[in-house]
Amino acid sequence: MMRRTNRQRTLPILALALAASGASAQGPEYRMDESGNWVLVSTPAAGSDEALIAAARKDLAEVRPADARRAVSEWIERNDRTRNPRLAEALLIRADALTAEGDEYEALYDYERVIKEFPATPSFITAVERELDIGVRYCAGLRRKLLGVRVLDATDIGEELLIRVQERMPSSRLAERAGIELADYYYRERNLDLAVDAYDLFIQNYPKSQYLQRAMQRRIYATIGRFKGPRYDGSALIDARILTRRYAALFPAEAQKAGLDDGLLTRLDESSAEELMEGAQWYLRRDDDVAARYMLRRLIRDHPKSAAAQRALTMLQERNWPLGQASKPDSANDASPANATAPAPATPPAPARVEPDRVDERPPPVTPRRTRPADAPPTPPSEPPATPASPSPASEPSTP
Repeated sequence: MMRRTNRQRTLPILALALAASGASAQGPEYRMDESGNWVLVSTPAAGSDEALIAAARKDLAEVRPADARRAVSEWIERNDRTRNPRLAEALLIRADALTAEGDEYEALYDYERVIKEFPATPSFITAVERELDIGVRYCAGLRRKLLGVRVLDATDIGEELLIRVQERMPSSRLAERAGIELADYYYRERNLDLAVDAYDLFIQNYPKSQYLQRAMQRRIYATIGRFKGPRYDGSALIDARILTRRYAALFPAEAQKAGLDDGLLTRLDESSAEELMEGAQWYLRRDDDVAARYMLRRLIRDHPKSAAAQRALTMLQERNWPLGQASKPDSANDASPANATAPAPATPPAPARVEPDRVDERPPPVTPRRTRPADAPPTPPSEPPATPASPSPASEPSTP
């Protein structure tokens, strides 16, 4: 009973909107006189196509979708292979009647026909809007009917409809709504890779959208969620730091309320440090001291304020391994452990200062990340000669 009540409340609104959109085309025409009263100016001739379509719209507005569907179905069968200019309106009325009766999946066939065969008519935009509404409902959990019972999952159909809306009407309000709805659907389903891509495309296509802040926030959360732990690839954490700083620079007050501030950056720094510590311990378990020493030095240099950096420093001291230049945040990048013990020249060149807290502010590449399994070793760095001919600071590789 409650479902029928809501349906009866929704149908008049939909039908009245349809009647208002097509009243000036084939229905009775009214104009307001000087006293503010509506006066009938013209009415379609009895038995004409305009009169039939006007009657069908009236049935739809008065919550009689079955009558409207039967009337236009007979007319469509007679004029299906003709170029009657009213055919697009008749197909749209029948599709709306089917939707009002709860057969929105069957209505998609008529909507698709209007979109493909009549792209230059006003019915085109209305059909695209109807498909958008059906796609949102399917992605929200509405099921398709089977023998009159809604038991079939229709999320894949809803996803396809949202994509088609963006392809058919790019840079429009309908496409904007379809884009954010599709990204939110991926976010709800925990499909984080597709969610990051969808939010990134939405931000690029609609930089002034009213949904911009929500898209930027959820893109950060989805990017962080892609990090599976210290045993896996941590490149998502680098992207998350860049996105968090950008959002805080654009919306400082909202970032403070949402927790996208220095506290989150600190936690991201700790997670990145734990990833490097996990790699160093993996090398130690396999007696690869050269690679383990390199990982520990890099951890201390890139994340000097983390708890893992203190543990790395203790591990270096216990093994009597020199810290090298990599332990100093403002020193040159040390690509090899041997450079730390090499004698300095009489007039050493000025080392390039490296600020570990500053990262590239360009947009991160939205490409699938390849995760490293727990048992797969990272690529160990090659050990250079113990005494190079001319030591000079080198740029450290970004990935071991």
